[in-house]
Amino acid sequence: MSDYYKILGISKNASDEDIKKAYRKLAMKYHPDHTKGDKSAEEKFKQVSEAYAVLSDKEKRQQYDTFGSTGFQQRYSQEDIFKNFDFSSIFEDLGFGGNIFGKACGKRGGTRFSFGSDGSFNPYSRQQPQQTKGSDLVYELPLTLYEVATGTSKTINFQHKGRSENLTVKIPKGMVTGKKLRLAGKGEPSPYGGPPGDLFIQSKVLHDPVYKPEGYDLHINQEIKLTEAVLGTNILVPTIEGKELSVKIPPGTKHKTKMRFSGYGLPHMKGNNKGDLYVSIYFNMPTNLSKKQKKLIENLAETGI
Repeated sequence: MSDYYKILGISKNASDEDIKKAYRKLAMKYHPDHTKGDKSAEEKFKQVSEAYAVLSDKEKRQQYDTFGSTGFQQRYSQEDIFKNFDFSSIFEDLGFGGNIFGKACGKRGGTRFSFGSDGSFNPYSRQQPQQTKGSDLVYELPLTLYEVATGTSKTINFQHKGRSENLTVKIPKGMVTGKKLRLAGKGEPSPYGGPPGDLFIQSKVLHDPVYKPEGYDLHINQEIKLTEAVLGTNILVPTIEGKELSVKIPPGTKHKTKMRFSGYGLPHMKGNNKGDLYVSIYFNMPTNLSKKQKKLIENLAETGI
């Protein structure tokens, strides 16, 4: 994944002015008006513009700093990054004109260049107003971890063309928080007679009392007795599919030991890969000992343990 700070050549504590200054310099260097068809420069210009769109927005920058590159990309598509972002003032200062990103920045009308929905760069594309696509809609769908693990069907209710509409949607496995399904033509109608926008079903995983999800990985805490940590034991750990995993706890296991079990996490939306299950072992130090227990501990202490 991209490191936006490295792309702009700035530190993580850079000020807003530092970010803008770095972008101005790189935008001038890689702008298509200067590079004239240089594909590598076009790709570089796309990268620095995406980095600037994120780091110059306080909310997006905070999300990026909190979740890192991978976590941020799971929450924000490229459409989300450029939506409603205005490059006009900075490009006017550079002498390239105002509406340079057009639809990529949430504006309508002709564009000098844009990013395609697949992330491809299209310099000097022309889009007439009558061809402008309608606005996309985003429907946030709450899902349980079990539904993410197994897939499900949901009936949603949303506003479409001024009326309430019910739609049954098949939710595939692996729809972790931030993942989207695209339903073509279910968005807002175009104000210029063009095609309607799309409806995006965006998942939000609900809190689970047993597991803590991190991407496709799952984390679970298991408590054992102090004697079991010292002598070793076997425990049964529940999996998200409702089965049980036999786990051997070796003698001398330390408090908060984390054990990894590959492939027992959440499935990916594409392919057959799965995340991992992490089991953290906890044990409580006894405080209210009976006389017999205290005597046994004292005898144990005399042995040098």
